[in-house]
Amino acid sequence: MLKKNIYLIFSAFLVSSIVVACTQKNSNSTFIKNIPIGVAVAQTSNVALLGQEQVIGSKIAEQYFNQQQGVNGIPIKIILQDVAGDEQGAINAFNTLINKDKVVGIVGPSLSQQAFAADPIAQRAKVPVLGPSNTAKGIPQIGDYIARVSAPVAEVAPNAVKKALEINPDLKKVAVFFAQNDAFSKSESETFQETVKTQDLELITVQKFQTTDTDFQTQATAAINLKPDLIIISGLAADGGNLVKQLRELGYQGLIIGGNGLNTSNIFPVCQTKCDGLLIAQAYNPELNNSINQAFRKAYIAENKQEPPQFTAQAFTGVQVFVEALTSLDGETPIKDLSLGQLRTKLRDKILSQSYQTVLGEIYFTPEGEIIQKQFYVAQIKMDADGKNGQFTFLE
Repeated sequence: MLKKNIYLIFSAFLVSSIVVACTQKNSNSTFIKNIPIGVAVAQTSNVALLGQEQVIGSKIAEQYFNQQQGVNGIPIKIILQDVAGDEQGAINAFNTLINKDKVVGIVGPSLSQQAFAADPIAQRAKVPVLGPSNTAKGIPQIGDYIARVSAPVAEVAPNAVKKALEINPDLKKVAVFFAQNDAFSKSESETFQETVKTQDLELITVQKFQTTDTDFQTQATAAINLKPDLIIISGLAADGGNLVKQLRELGYQGLIIGGNGLNTSNIFPVCQTKCDGLLIAQAYNPELNNSINQAFRKAYIAENKQEPPQFTAQAFTGVQVFVEALTSLDGETPIKDLSLGQLRTKLRDKILSQSYQTVLGEIYFTPEGEIIQKQFYVAQIKMDADGKNGQFTFLE
């Protein structure tokens, strides 16, 4: 009886070991059905005006690349998580995507402020991240699994000031406003202030506000009393749009530059006719003539009846980079033969090793994960007389 019991125990142990071994060997068997890519962007809160455009971009990318056979015949699956408008929302979204959804990589989060909180989680878990709208200084330096498809503010923002000087060479006095509780706005404002100085303009005042503010009468009045020729705003769509509106209502008639946070058609309902004339530097131009942008633009217009905005294009690009890197990797080492950890690391390496023809133009990455992008633009908002509709008009 004792020998029989020992035999039964040994047999059970052997079967269990075989099952575990097979499970470990085929831990990526779900990738035969689809490859999960996380998209962690703001679907709620005051940041949703930006994040909603990123959701659209990622969904268009999912449909487009699956029509192109996905990753060598394996479809991709976009897994959306809401980062809301604060750091904790981003942390929660990243933890869910990494530990529950088992994604191969993440496009997100929406804000640089959130990236500084959530990206270290991905770094520790060795999960590659592509920031779709994280332009503050220091993002790629968070770690070797962190990169971005959004050009740093220092590369983009100065173009708007230079264009303002082309429009009005007599500009002299500049007022700057920025959201002091947002890392991106602070970083962008520093770039704007430095650009003002290098262009031999006079920085007459710097006014601070919060992204949650709705009343800007005090700051706006203080700036207007100093008679600026140009006002620059670094904030988000909701607060920035309200600030633009109140500046105009208080009588300011000069040029206004909006930072990247105002770079969305969702600002139109906020400042309506008062949006007219706002200058914003751009990392994307819908008229870029390459095949993937033509396909992206066609898909976006068919669904939304207007030109695609930058945030949508950058989210699309983030998904594209993952898909093309996965495709290249699978051509060398079948991804179904890799554990999830191995796949994430090899994917990180592949992302940084090649260039991409995207809706933003040709891009590639430095070894540190910084995007190298060659083409930038400046657009001016033109609103209809009733203030209900508008468009970004790209300036030569």
